[in-house]
Amino acid sequence: MTRGERRHNPVIVVLGALAAIGSFSVDMYLPGFPAIVRDLKTDSTHVGFTMTSYFIGIGLGQLLYGPVLDRYGRKKPLVFGLFVSIGAALGCALAPSIDFLIGLRLLLALGACVGMVGSRAVVRDLFSRDEIARALSMLMMVFGIAPIIAPTMGGLVLAAMGWRFIFCFLAAIAALILVAVRLFLPESKGADPSISLRPLQVLSEYLKVLRARLFVVPAVGVAAASGGLFAYLTEAPFVFINLFGFTPTQSGWIFGTNAVAMILGSQVNRLWLRRQESVTVLLTIAITQSAAAALLLSGSLMGFLSPFATLGLIFSYAFCFGLVLPNAMGLAMEHFSKNAGSASALIGSLQMAAGAVTSALVSTLHNGTAVPMASVMTACAGVSLVMAAMSALSARTARRSSREFFSPGT
Repeated sequence: MTRGERRHNPVIVVLGALAAIGSFSVDMYLPGFPAIVRDLKTDSTHVGFTMTSYFIGIGLGQLLYGPVLDRYGRKKPLVFGLFVSIGAALGCALAPSIDFLIGLRLLLALGACVGMVGSRAVVRDLFSRDEIARALSMLMMVFGIAPIIAPTMGGLVLAAMGWRFIFCFLAAIAALILVAVRLFLPESKGADPSISLRPLQVLSEYLKVLRARLFVVPAVGVAAASGGLFAYLTEAPFVFINLFGFTPTQSGWIFGTNAVAMILGSQVNRLWLRRQESVTVLLTIAITQSAAAALLLSGSLMGFLSPFATLGLIFSYAFCFGLVLPNAMGLAMEHFSKNAGSASALIGSLQMAAGAVTSALVSTLHNGTAVPMASVMTACAGVSLVMAAMSALSARTARRSSREFFSPGT
């Protein structure tokens, strides 16, 4: 670990906690679904709408916070969003009906998503272009713990006190993070009055970012990689339990193992980046991930993979995701400083959009086998590989132009 990494460790922990609020808000209350159905006298479909409203809020909220973070600095919007999260979580705990819970989950998402956007923007502010991907890998280590422990914590709270206290616990987590933000997170970018929040100006700013090829190519790679992960998360419960015959408890352990795979990948990435540049690592690991996905698809189609071989390939895919994400995200963010909040918001929204598309696609293609999941994962890995190759080509062209410019006789 470098001296700079040690100096920023407390900040990385706070940023990881900010990014993890969204995951906690999803994973902690999942064990409480049956209890919510009984207590609010509703059905599973309506409880499922609490997830739908949350993801809508996450997608739209990131786009709203992007320019706000650029206009007012990082800390004020983060503090505001955390207060909204606390209030919305307490409201969910007191919800008298499923309709109230659906609406309050939307509000909870609008508060929680500021941590997702803000954490990436602060990383861009504090770290140099060469350090962004390594810092994002450290961020993933903290963030990756959430999906491992959140369902277990939710189940323990549910068993001891009931589903409403899960949201009280979420409010307490947000309050602790709020204190940490106030005490340990430096203001990495001051307010910029030149940035307008008028709708047309905000739209113009987003279009400016989207017109930058150096942003779009790796950002599409991030979205594709995330889409593949969402495809796995959507179909994996069926594959693990119905197709392979694992128990729900065993399935939970498998999910946790794959979350560990992503954390391991992110830390291998951090060490690897000390030897090679980010774009080289990205291309190498994107090839590896595509190969694992292609083998998973061919094995699912022809039936030559055992359940444990399938799990091994999914583990490999998740491990590669832990390397693809920080490198592609770092490449997308590195050229933005003044409007890092907008760039971060666009990346997050593209991830959510890709997740919505791939999860719907997997559900539509469902045929009682692992083929739909493997097909979508392979397609996403292929798109991510193409984007990585384009990024590598752009980097090679830029280096060649630089050498020609500074060569003798020019």
